[in-house]
Amino acid sequence: LPSLRSPRNPEQKIIKRVIALEGDIIKTIGYKKKYVKVPHGHIWVEGDHHGHSFDSNAFGPVSLGLLHARATHILWPPQRWQKLEPMLPPERKPLQREEE
Repeated sequence: LPSLRSPRNPEQKIIKRVIALEGDIIKTIGYKKKYVKVPHGHIWVEGDHHGHSFDSNAFGPVSLGLLHARATHILWPPQRWQKLEPMLPPERKPLQREEE
């Protein structure tokens, strides 16, 4: 899961799941367009709580320049300690992926 600077507030860091890469076409959830082709140099990110997450469905594709780090574990609170596994929910897979 990438850690990135919020497109709306560069002082804030957010952690989201990468749903689509540049060139992918994604069906959005409540974004101003129903389908988006992720532009060159961008990714589409979403939180795990659809409808309650500040993510690409609110602000659109994210520039790769805003990527800061990769989250690998949850450390706090202690009862949530766990390794984060890369996972793409099947219902959120891109509709079309450009071949390089």
